[in-house]
Amino acid sequence: MEFAPDYDRSMVAQRQSGTGAERERLALTKRDPSWQDWGPYLAERAWGTVREDYSSDGDAWASFPHDQARSRVYRWNEDGMAGFCDRDQTWCLSLGLWNGVDPILKERMFGLTNSEGNHGEDTKEYWWYLDATPTHSWQRWRYHYPQRAFPYEDLITVNAERSRLEPEYELADTGIFEDDRFWVVTVDYAKADAHDLLMRITLENAGPDDAAITVLPSLWFRNDWSWDAQPKPRPTVRSRAGGLVASMPNGSHLVLDAEGNPEALFCENETNTQLVYGQPGATPYPKDGINDHVVNGSATVNPDREGTKAALRYDVTVASGQSHEIRLRLSETGVSKMTGAAETSRPDPFQNFDEVLSRRQSEADEFYAALTPTDASPAETQVMRQAFAGLLWSKQFYHFNVRRWLDGDPVTPPPPPGRADIRNGDWRNLDAKDVILMPDPWEYPWFASWDLAFHCVTMAHIDPEFAKAQLVLLLREWYMHPIGQLPAYEWNFSDVNPPTHAWAALRVFELDGGTDFEFLGRVFHKLLMNFTWWTNNKDHGDKNLFEGGFMGLDNIAPLNRSTLSPEVGILEQADATAWMAMYALDLLQMALRLAAHNSSYEDVATTFFEHFLAIASAANNAGLWDETDAFYYDVLHLRTGADVPMKVRSLVGLLPVTASLTFDNSRVGHLDQFAARSASFLDKNQTYQRFSNAVSATGETLLALVEPERLARILSKVLDSAEMLSDFGIRSVSAWHREHPFHVDVDGTGATVDYEPGESTSALFGGNSNWRGPVWFPLNILLIEALHRYNGSLPEAQHLEYPAGSGNQHTLGQIADDLSARLVSVFIPGDNGTRAADSGHPKVPATPRWRSNVTFYEYYHGDTGQGLGASHQTGWTSLVAHLIAVRATRT
Repeated sequence: MEFAPDYDRSMVAQRQSGTGAERERLALTKRDPSWQDWGPYLAERAWGTVREDYSSDGDAWASFPHDQARSRVYRWNEDGMAGFCDRDQTWCLSLGLWNGVDPILKERMFGLTNSEGNHGEDTKEYWWYLDATPTHSWQRWRYHYPQRAFPYEDLITVNAERSRLEPEYELADTGIFEDDRFWVVTVDYAKADAHDLLMRITLENAGPDDAAITVLPSLWFRNDWSWDAQPKPRPTVRSRAGGLVASMPNGSHLVLDAEGNPEALFCENETNTQLVYGQPGATPYPKDGINDHVVNGSATVNPDREGTKAALRYDVTVASGQSHEIRLRLSETGVSKMTGAAETSRPDPFQNFDEVLSRRQSEADEFYAALTPTDASPAETQVMRQAFAGLLWSKQFYHFNVRRWLDGDPVTPPPPPGRADIRNGDWRNLDAKDVILMPDPWEYPWFASWDLAFHCVTMAHIDPEFAKAQLVLLLREWYMHPIGQLPAYEWNFSDVNPPTHAWAALRVFELDGGTDFEFLGRVFHKLLMNFTWWTNNKDHGDKNLFEGGFMGLDNIAPLNRSTLSPEVGILEQADATAWMAMYALDLLQMALRLAAHNSSYEDVATTFFEHFLAIASAANNAGLWDETDAFYYDVLHLRTGADVPMKVRSLVGLLPVTASLTFDNSRVGHLDQFAARSASFLDKNQTYQRFSNAVSATGETLLALVEPERLARILSKVLDSAEMLSDFGIRSVSAWHREHPFHVDVDGTGATVDYEPGESTSALFGGNSNWRGPVWFPLNILLIEALHRYNGSLPEAQHLEYPAGSGNQHTLGQIADDLSARLVSVFIPGDNGTRAADSGHPKVPATPRWRSNVTFYEYYHGDTGQGLGASHQTGWTSLVAHLIAVRATRT
């Protein structure tokens, strides 16, 4: 069964079957996953999350602030810098630093909470994920650590003084990096074997003077022993010659070998109850014991040299411009499994250390060389590789049992009354303890269902098995609600994300070579439940017009679409309706592919063919389409009987363009039941025929919610630089609204949408993201795909003026390619050496030590391309790697 857009199968097969050591390890994981047992699964932030919120008001940021993170034990998962752990997060390994003047150790990244930031939560540090391989055989992480005292209070105070009309006050704005007084800290990991991890810490003194730094590589156990009425045996970390030995209750052991002669410091991964709660604690050596000992000289580390948390202290002085290395090795070897005693005949753990790191880095080079298009520039190659790296570093251990969280642990105070009414009270089935692709390890250290779909498409280029497993995971019964709803995100699992799972499954299936029908069938059967949930719950009046709600686009609409009261009216949404049309087409495509191997899928294929046509007809004939404006709009049907169209030219009204599918009629002809039934259905419903077009030149059928004539009219505005076309992709809201804001009064409340190309000026949805003008990667990707689908499927390969007003005519495929190039250009250095993404901070990227590090932001300024929002969003922004990679595989 052939569909478009598709990827050249020969190119896909060639890339997925490439040779090399990393490719061989990756193939091995299909039957033996041990090479992925250990990985960068440690979050950058665990404080301020919903999981750790046991408050009465649901203010997660305030209930567990950064200032308590060093002193209070986490219930669900750990955090750290440049961290590794096992897939169950039994143990954790990460980096601690102290510049000698900070009030606390640097053990985790600092940032502002949602209420502290003038544009929502925001990390105030600079670090990058520079490299990684899918088996985590090679990883590289870099951080710029100031040599002056970190300005914690200054960042909090100045941002609090700024309004939403002002930019964020960033760390670089404080002047702390002047004279290059900072450390370039690079952490490299390489695996000698699946459970043999080498860690190299490189400290470069970028400043003009000699400088001292304390380095504290730390090994500890996640606290899983403090929550049950029945006591659990504790693991222990002890000192040994040359490092540490960690012993687990199951009898297994880890050895952390350390070069040099560091001082071993020990405490317990337990809360400092005296500091946090004003109550005596069970140990004089609590979680912050190492911090207090190093910074203040307190007697808070265990003199018996054992505990559940340990650090190896290195005090280092480095000359200006010079570097110093610290080498460590974590392995399951070196300790007798019988007695736990150190073996006496161990080889030198550092004998082949440098050779292993060098070999793993070379193998990573070989792996990515096979994936990189031959026409990619050096700058594009770097962007692609660092985007893949950021995605791999975003794999996080995610632990959350909602039933246990709602009811509380037996040995802790019960949660406040009414806790289930605050959030997620209907999701007692959700019981997660998995490694998941997160949107961002600091700002979004939790999964979001529609984000994950986009992550998996990029991941399919480098590790299709993991991508498939992730898509299946969220459909499992311990995530998916029994009624068929997918969990949205942890702040509100019941909110509604766009249904992108089917689209992602098809793209992953294609990028994996298009042969894993077991995966496709497995996903398809669970998505049938989810599609049914949508039709039963989000189609008021059964009119094939959908009301999804916020749909992941936060503040794009004038009203909060998730909280609109039914007493006011019903909002029929152009984007929700388009998503469901696209969903029907994706399930149709799945069913037809599966029917090629099992004819029983023909019946359900017919069902989704009919679903799509009904939705397309409703979208075009029931008020969402505005003939005068040539655009689709949400329509609010008030209880008074009046209809109010939400006339905002935005991605909401552009999404209908993405609902299209082409398939080769000759490949469907043998499906007699489907062919006969679909022909009969169209014959009996003649008004639907406009959405099913035979393409005589190619022998294909084009199913499209937007007819060719309407498509051209819509795109004439979208491809206009005065409207939605930016130098860096398609804007989320038309720049036309800069001078022509849309205003509506509903139920005595006025609401306005104008063009905001940068950060949000309103507090809607927390004010930490903005869909009212900036460029976002995910929906740009869907539009680019749609234009490629239409290209060649329209009579005489339709040409449009592009950009509008230029006089230049281009095919839709050429326009799609140019839009792709615009998105990629956000990360490509200009003539001055600065990337558009970094343009908001010219002081930072102007020097070589900064310039080589690519930052992947959440979204991009609609006029300048400046990166905004979360600054480590190599979740769906890693789609830039997908754009570069598919150039070699697109037919």
